[in-house]
Parts: sequence; C-alpha cells; structure tokens
Amino acid sequence: MSEKTKYELEFVVQSSPQLLYQYISTPSGLSEWFADNVNSRGELFNFIWDDSEEEAKLLSKKSGERIKFRWVEDENDGNDYFFELRIQVDEITKDVSLMVTDFSEDDEIDENKMLWDNMISNLKQVLGSA
Repeated sequence: MSEKTKYELEFVVQSSPQLLYQYISTPSGLSEWFADNVNSRGELFNFIWDDSEEEAKLLSKKSGERIKFRWVEDENDGNDYFFELRIQVDEITKDVSLMVTDFSEDDEIDENKMLWDNMISNLKQVLGSA
C-alpha cells in the first residue's frame, strides 16, 4: 500500500471555542455535521453514513482545544495515520479557527479537501456561522 500524505486545512468559524468543542468532541455533536450517526463506547467511536460504517479510536483530547482519532482499519494495518480537529484562537483578533489534520493518498488529496470543505460548511450551518 502506498504511503499517505499529511495535509492541514484551516477554517475560520464564527463560534465560541467552547461551543465548537462540543460539536467536534461528542457523538451528538459529530452526528450533526460529520456523519449521519455517531455512537461511542469508551474510546471507540462508531461513525455511520448512508451505506457505510467506520470505527475510530479516540487517541487523545484536550478539553476545549482538540480531539484526535485513528481509524481502526488503519490501526489494524499497522499505520499511524490519524485525523485531528484542533481549535485555534488568534490572540489579537480572537478569531476562532478549526484546524484539520488528515492523511490521504496523493491522488485523493484534492477530493478529500473538498470533502472536508463540505463537512465544515455543514458544521458552520449547524453553528449558525455560515
């Protein structure tokens, strides 16, 4: 299998960091914009879309700041890929940004960036910041 490439995206979000954190760190929050349904048992999160289901392991989280997952399939394959959602607040302007770190095959990066664009657009609508 070919190596995946790490990439980062930044989205400015009109929201308080505390509210945004609820939407990126809880099953109910994630099911509002990331997947059709999200369930969790301990550190395992089950993401459900129309015709597929993926399980991810919660690697780390820091309250009000960031959350990091690894797809169980990647872990089973011995890969250390992950995706992380991190809230960043500009010290001067107080603008809130959501930083997305993810990995993708080289030929799928553009497609995956568009997917993140769409999902963050959904998140902004849910937050009322679109």
